[in-house]
Amino acid sequence: MNAAKEALKGDSNTIIQEWVQLYAESMFAWAHYKTADKALAEDLVQDSFLAALQSFDKFKQESSPKTWLFSILNHKIIDHFRKEFRNPVQNEAESGLSFFFNSDGEWYKDRRPQEWPAADTQLLDNPDFRKILEHCMHLLPGSWLAAVSLKYLEQKDGKEICKDLQITPSNFWQILHRAKLQLRACLENNWFKK
Repeated sequence: MNAAKEALKGDSNTIIQEWVQLYAESMFAWAHYKTADKALAEDLVQDSFLAALQSFDKFKQESSPKTWLFSILNHKIIDHFRKEFRNPVQNEAESGLSFFFNSDGEWYKDRRPQEWPAADTQLLDNPDFRKILEHCMHLLPGSWLAAVSLKYLEQKDGKEICKDLQITPSNFWQILHRAKLQLRACLENNWFKK
């Protein structure tokens, strides 16, 4: 074993503590961007450092420590979305199509999509809007949030998401459709009607 590997092996706690100082902030920013949840992002970063400490002897220095840690973090994020997807969906009356449509399949008048002002094309640059969007996303059932996050935050394609979540394409697109309906209603009520 070369001297660098031997030095790494001997003091893994100290090295991980140094890496926390160097990389925790950027890892948190990445996890928060991917999950839109501050507390979850903190947990995922903490779990990543714990996993790095537990598997420290497997770090072969073929990549930088930052690359290795971000790889662990990305796996933790994907595992979180998989777990969320498998959580039971909320009551259909609360979160499903019955919220938007009556028994004849027609829109409830007060739940029809509203026209959004054209001036609001840069909403994601507005921190207040992002806060409302984050709130609305966390009102989605776990499986819907997982699908939306993988599609729009992770920017994965549908086939890859279906494989990751072990669902059919038709199920995936149905989930996305329902999630977008619920997100739109939440944003209309909490942002556009204020």
